[in-house]
This record gives sequence, C-alpha cells and structure tokens, in this order.
Amino acid sequence: MDKESIRAKIDKIDSQILDLLSSRIACAKEIGKVKNANGEEIYVPSREVQVFENLSAKNKGRIDENALKSIYREIISASISAEKKLVVAYLGPKATFTQQAAIKNFGSSVDYRAMPSIPDVFASVVRSEADYGVIPIENSTEGAVFHSMDMLSESPLFIVGQIYMPIEHCLISRGKLDEIRKVCSKDQAIGQCREWLHRYIPDVEIDYVESTAVAVKMAAENPEIAAVGSSLAADFYGLPILQKGIQDKKNNQTRFLVIGKKAAPRADSIKYKTSIVVSVNDRPGALYDALLPFNRMNLNLTRIESRPSRKKAWDYLFFIDFEGHWDDEPTRAAISELQKALPMIKWLGSYPNTPRS
Repeated sequence: MDKESIRAKIDKIDSQILDLLSSRIACAKEIGKVKNANGEEIYVPSREVQVFENLSAKNKGRIDENALKSIYREIISASISAEKKLVVAYLGPKATFTQQAAIKNFGSSVDYRAMPSIPDVFASVVRSEADYGVIPIENSTEGAVFHSMDMLSESPLFIVGQIYMPIEHCLISRGKLDEIRKVCSKDQAIGQCREWLHRYIPDVEIDYVESTAVAVKMAAENPEIAAVGSSLAADFYGLPILQKGIQDKKNNQTRFLVIGKKAAPRADSIKYKTSIVVSVNDRPGALYDALLPFNRMNLNLTRIESRPSRKKAWDYLFFIDFEGHWDDEPTRAAISELQKALPMIKWLGSYPNTPRS
C-alpha cells in the first residue's frame, strides 16, 4: 500500500473517530441533564477512575498507557464541558506547578482562575466563584504545605480528589551562572534544591517569594536573579533554562488536592483514601490511644501530620490519611470509638486513591 492510500485510510478513520466523539459528547449532555435534575455534581472523580481502568483493561498494551490516558483526559474534559463549563481555581499565578496539576486532572476544556494565595482558592469555592479548587498539600522531599492544612481544618469544603505529579525544577535566568547574585523561589522549591544550590552557587542570596512563577517573572526583569521553577514557566516568560533537574531527589513528587463544596460520590468498585483531622486530650498516651482503633479495624494509615491548632498555646491537631472510605464498616467502627474518646473529629473527605505517578 502506498503512502497516499495509507493517508486516505487514516482520514477515513479520523472521520469515524469524530463521529464517535460527537456521539459520546451527546451522551454526556444527556447525563448532565439528569445530574442537574437530581442536584448531582458534574465532576465525578470515581467515574473517571472507572473509565481509565476500563480502558486500561481493554487496551492490553496496544497503546502506551500514558498516551491513552492523556488522550482520554481531554475527551473527558470536553465531555464535562458539554455538561457544564467548570471553573477551577488554583494557586497562581499562571505557569505554577499547581496549574500544571490542575490541567493534568481536569484537562484543557475548563475555565481556570489563578488565585494569589491558598486561602483565596478556598474562598473562591466557598463563594461559588469557582466549582473546584486545586492546592498543594505535601511534597515527597519537603513535607507538608502548612497553609493548606490550616485551611482544610477551618473550611467547610471537602477533599474530592488527589493528584500526584513529578516535579522537575530548573534554574532559570537571563544571566550566566557566574553572574547570578540572587536565587528566588517558593520556600518549598528552594528546599527541594538546597543541596544543588549549595554545591554550584553557594554564595548567592536566597529570596523566598509567593510562587515559582513569581520568581521566574523576577528573573525576567533582572539578569542577576535566577529562579527555581518549571520549564513551563520559563517558556511562559521567554527565559533560558541554565540547568534542568536541579532537585536533590530525582523522584521528587508533589501531591495536590482537589477541593469542592460537596463530598465526592462513592463507587463500590474503586479504592478510596480518607482524610480526617482530630484533636486529642492533653494527657500521656492520648495520641497512641487515638491510633489504636485504626489498628483494630485493620485500616492502613498512609499519613499522619501534626499542626498547631492556632486556638491556644501548645494545642495540636493531627491530620490523618488512611485507606478506605468514610462509609466503610471498618471506618465507621473506628470512628465510633474515636468519637467517644476525642474532643474533635472532622471528616475532610473520601476520594479515589489514585497511585503516585
């Protein structure tokens, strides 16, 4: 078969794909009408997990899994947009890693709004200016993002999804390496690259700013400033990358959360993670006793983090993630025990336990 014949075959297949996509989006519009009539959420993370799992099972290696997921991410994004044009707030400005995480989760067919701070992301969702928000919660190298933890404990919003994203930091500047006098970035980004910076440019001033994108903008204005940021930010501001992959741990990842007004709908066929925040009584062994019900119910804890309550001195909250759904029988049994013993338990959300990237 010659080249033109193969191209004609591809054109015919493309036409068939387009017809099928049109039919799929028409079905999504019908589902949207049913959801609206029943007061249901348009974005259903559990359904997306089911779609990806079904595709993976049917694919059987014919198409690269990452490519297949990327293709269907955009198909699902277009389908959601046909039901309703979602507005998603994220920790800005543009070209931050949080924006990349939001696009990875929602695709390109939604309306994105950059917010100047994590509290502003929460406020935009609470005020219904955005349907969902995306925030960073922890990094595999530097640990928790405390502003996000504080807001989760105080806000009425729920965690409805999580996103794991590999983080590659770049050194970005208009100047040459020996001309740099200051390195700017977000505190977490600097922390993830501390060893590299100390080794290669040990005498420069370190300046912590609101975000990696703000740092890149500063570097665009002064050749003596270098930013630690993403290649996307470098492209966005038209700056050279002096060095890629300067993070100290090559498997560096950040976990992001999707927050919304309603708890995510449950599906029986997928695995869940649940997040809660608790306070304990001020006595020896209180935290140990709080963890015993999880052990008795065979619930696997995946994260526990303490944070000052900000209500009185030396009073702490404990953020706990574990495998399972809030409505599972083992979870309900453990929570029932804890409610009798602890001053406060707050359910932050149950959401699909998507794997790390």
